[in-house]
Amino acid sequence: MLLRRKFEWEIPEREATDRALFLSRRSFLASIGGGISGALALSCGRDLSRLQKDARGRTVLDTIPPVRPPYPFARNQRYTIDRDITDETIVGTYNNFYEFARSKDGAWQRTGQFKVEPWTIEVTGLVANPGTFSVDELIRTMPMEERLYRLRCVEAWSIAVPWTGFPLAALLKKVAPLNNARFVRFMSFNDPNQAPGIREQPWYPWPYYEGLRLDEAMNELTMIVTGAYGHALPKQNGAPARLIVPWKYGYKSAKSIVRIELVDRQPHTFWNDEEPAEYSFESNVNPRVPHPRWSQANERILGTDEKRKTMLYNGYGQFVAGLYA
Repeated sequence: MLLRRKFEWEIPEREATDRALFLSRRSFLASIGGGISGALALSCGRDLSRLQKDARGRTVLDTIPPVRPPYPFARNQRYTIDRDITDETIVGTYNNFYEFARSKDGAWQRTGQFKVEPWTIEVTGLVANPGTFSVDELIRTMPMEERLYRLRCVEAWSIAVPWTGFPLAALLKKVAPLNNARFVRFMSFNDPNQAPGIREQPWYPWPYYEGLRLDEAMNELTMIVTGAYGHALPKQNGAPARLIVPWKYGYKSAKSIVRIELVDRQPHTFWNDEEPAEYSFESNVNPRVPHPRWSQANERILGTDEKRKTMLYNGYGQFVAGLYA
C-alpha cells in the first residue's frame, strides 16, 4: 500500500480559512461601521493606528482594490499552509517598500499617485523570443491561479497570504532561454515623481534589482503575482506585478517589476551590493544561519505575535532542497 508522508507544516484542509470569508471581508467591515477599529484590534492583536488616515483622508481599506473580473481565480490545493491567513489589513499596512517610505506603516499612505495601469514588463537578454508584455496580456494568457504561501522576512517576522498569479516558468518558456542563460535579473520601476522614497533616499542605487539562478526561477513555486486575497494587488504590496519566491527571504521577491533579463553570469542584487555581509545572493530561509545582528531560529507571525521555530527553506524543502544538493 502506498503511504503519503505528511510534512511538518501541513494541516487538514478543514482548518484553512474559508475562501468566501476573505472575499466577503470588505462588505462585512463596511456593515459594522464604527465598530471596525475595535473589531480589528481584537481580531488581529494590532493597535488602532492601522486604520489611521493618510494625508488624503484614506484608510488602508480605501487602498484595497475591489473584487472584479477577472478576479478571483481558482485556488490550487497543492499549496497549503500551516497557519491562518494573515488579515489583509495587516498585509496592507506593514510593508518594506522603500521606494515609497522607509517606515513599514508609511508605504500605504504614499502610493495614491502611483500609476499602475497601463503597465508593461520587458523580457530580454539571452532568450530566443524577447518581448514586452502588458500585465493585462499576461493575466489573459498565463495559467493564473491562487496559491496560499508563507512569506518570511529577513527581519524574523512572517505572514501567510493567498497570492494570485502564474508560475514564472510559464513566461520564461514562452521567451525560450538560450543554452548559455544561467541567471534571471529583475528590475523594479524607477520614478521619483511617483515614489517619494526614491527622491528622499538618493544614496540608494535605484531602481531596485534582484536575481535568481535560472533553475530557481523555473521552480514550480516561483511566481509572478498580480493579485492577493481574490483581487488585484494593492499598490503597497508591489502592484501591478511582483515576484514571489517563498523559500527565500522576502527581499528576494522584487516588487513592481518592469524588466526581466536572462544573463550568463550571476547578477548584482540590491541589498547584497549595499550590505554584502548581511544579505547574500542566495538568501534561502535557514534557521541555522543567523543574520549578523539577530537570530533566524524563530519567527514572529504578524497579527498574533505567535513565536514559531523557523523552518528550513521556510518549510518548502520538498520542492526546493534538490536545488542545493
